[in-house]
Amino acid sequence: MNKIFGIRHEDKYVMERRVAITPKHIKKIIDENDLEALVMNSPKRIFKDKEFIDSGATIVDSLEKAPVIFGVKEMPISFFEKDKTYIFFSHVIKGQEYNMPMLKKMMELKCNLIEYERISDDQGKRLIFFGKFAGLAGMINSLWSLGLRLKHLGIDTPFLKLKQSHKYNSLEEAKNVISKIGHEIAVNGLPKEITPLTIGFTGYGNVSKGAQEIAALLPIKEVSPSELLELQKTPNLPNNVLYKIVFKETDLSEPIDSNTKFDLQDYYSHPEKYKNQFEKYIPHLSVLMNCMYWEERYPRIITKDYLEKIYTDKNPKLTVIGDITCDPDGSIECTHIGTEIEDPIFVYDPITRKPTMGFEGRGLLIMSVDILPSELPRESSISFGDALEKFVKDIVTADYDVTFELLDLPKPIKKAMILHKGELTPGFKYIAEYL
Repeated sequence: MNKIFGIRHEDKYVMERRVAITPKHIKKIIDENDLEALVMNSPKRIFKDKEFIDSGATIVDSLEKAPVIFGVKEMPISFFEKDKTYIFFSHVIKGQEYNMPMLKKMMELKCNLIEYERISDDQGKRLIFFGKFAGLAGMINSLWSLGLRLKHLGIDTPFLKLKQSHKYNSLEEAKNVISKIGHEIAVNGLPKEITPLTIGFTGYGNVSKGAQEIAALLPIKEVSPSELLELQKTPNLPNNVLYKIVFKETDLSEPIDSNTKFDLQDYYSHPEKYKNQFEKYIPHLSVLMNCMYWEERYPRIITKDYLEKIYTDKNPKLTVIGDITCDPDGSIECTHIGTEIEDPIFVYDPITRKPTMGFEGRGLLIMSVDILPSELPRESSISFGDALEKFVKDIVTADYDVTFELLDLPKPIKKAMILHKGELTPGFKYIAEYL
């Protein structure tokens, strides 16, 4: 029975400082289960090597001796070793083309792959995730971006007092600053040119909840999508209130057949029978926080063609899109890339259809950082480890040499296993068409 597991140093991004299992969790795992933890040394990880040593782990240059390895983001092809087990966000479940070479290599080496994104309960609810922290950091960054963009347009707001998420020592420090900004808005109001200031949220899962938690620190009132359409016509609206709107699937899409009613399960099963209806809301939004899950099967909610049309006609209200979903050329078609923490925002020009990094130029500002939880690395890693810790012993000590049917793993973990001994497991056979 194996007792050794490894923690990988994250190297996909310069500013990736998270870890799947923190020193606190490692100490508990070692003490209670008699396991051995090998941790790759890292000069940038939010938890220092000494913290891992103090927890009972061994710092190493290589994970050659670890049959089971935990990571966060994708691993380079050269890192994988024959017959080993890897647990990380592999980004292959949608058949992502850029990660198919990695998956092929793992198959050649007869590796086992467990995907965090698919660890869920019997109702399909995810059990281990960073999503809430993507929402928290994404909303902070989007409000910071809003202040910069409005300043460029000649409008001063209290949002200029904000910094990018990773520049705060803690989430609590960032929240305190936003609360003070909220108080200032409540007392002094916002410039007339930008009121009513409206923030839309697509989705209602963990990501959206995180983003809404930050927005709730401002003097905010929730209105329905239908009420949003009437808001601009309402006389004497106060300038010291912001408006929040949460959009669900039925607000985003409608049946192509006008004689058919929207049905959520039918939408999930047959999205080709539906078309985008979100465009009617876009002219009424100041900020859009895109927090929903999306695949190519579903209609886009903002297209390049639509943006060119509204920018040709007039200067639109929409100023910032916080694209936390961050699917390149996806639900927000003009999000061409996931940006890096050190260069997080760009302005998309709908007329030339070209992006310019930064917050200046014609168009609308897009915040699309690909690793938002790493802007709050300590808090997000602790939360992630809290959820993962109870599964670690079973993952580390399992006998992966048996057939998949006989493999003894907790149900949520086994269900999340993409590869077993290099073969796609029954629930993931569909990925073969992308290979």
